[in-house]
Amino acid sequence: MKIGPFASLLAAVLLAAAPLRAQEHAEAPASAAAAETAQAEKVDIITPHITDGNHMEVPWILPPFFKEITLPHFEPVHIGPVTLDLSPTKHVVFLFIGAILLFTLLTVSARRHARATRSGQAPKGGPNVAEAMILYIRNEVILPNVGHHGEKFVPYLLTVFFFILTLNLLGLVPFGSTATGNISVTATLAFLTFVTVEVAGIRANGWGYLNTLFYWNNDLPVVMRPLMFLIMSPVEMIGKLTKPFALAIRLFANMTAGHIVVLAFVGLFFGFAGTVLTFSSLVALAPITMAVLIMVLEIFVAFLQAFIFTLLSSVFIGQIREAHH
Repeated sequence: MKIGPFASLLAAVLLAAAPLRAQEHAEAPASAAAAETAQAEKVDIITPHITDGNHMEVPWILPPFFKEITLPHFEPVHIGPVTLDLSPTKHVVFLFIGAILLFTLLTVSARRHARATRSGQAPKGGPNVAEAMILYIRNEVILPNVGHHGEKFVPYLLTVFFFILTLNLLGLVPFGSTATGNISVTATLAFLTFVTVEVAGIRANGWGYLNTLFYWNNDLPVVMRPLMFLIMSPVEMIGKLTKPFALAIRLFANMTAGHIVVLAFVGLFFGFAGTVLTFSSLVALAPITMAVLIMVLEIFVAFLQAFIFTLLSSVFIGQIREAHH
């Protein structure tokens, strides 16, 4: 019996939706009101999947082939008036998984590429794909936008691209979770880019870096210079903050929105499946077909958002390095 490509995609979506059934963390309700609340929480399959938490689902050998586990909890660390909870969460776990997976794949690809080069052969397979992606991002995205002597920024920007791409793709695999759908993760990535941009500006411009903070136009009449200084300096400072804010919100919103749409269609599928005779009904297949198409689009979006984050980071670095011109 042959299984067509649509059936394969359908099976993948249903497998990815399997953990949606494992959303109960509370004990049995003791009252009717509590039962209604528990029922409302039970049918909410979207929010628990896209938000962070101390529970995560893993594959299991026994039906229903998944198991929910509770992550360990550590005692909070107190630093003066600040209390830090360093307990791992679902997104933290996938941050480590993404980092380990990326380090392993790129290290293996680099060694295989070096081995092929020493033997006088062209790299094949994974190393060839990695080399093509690295060269494209370096030569067509980073260097043209960062500007002259931009080689020192290539390692950071390549790391950002591949790390975001890995996290985005991990959210599309069964039992996976999209860490870039967490505003804390995207805000941290944006903050790192913000620090890189400002340090690059200070090193490139020296004292001229102050012109990116305080507006002073020598071409204006003398009377207008202080007035424009008072008006435009706050605008310049706000502009510095809007860039990392835009980076964080764009990545967070795009990765979250796609998963919400997919989960909504999967929820409609199970809803219609309970009211019709068979799963082959067109009514039930319509939302799952849309979910499959959105999943395919999400693969493209995963690459696109990593590309855009890297492109904008390169542009911001290049702009501030050339601020004195």
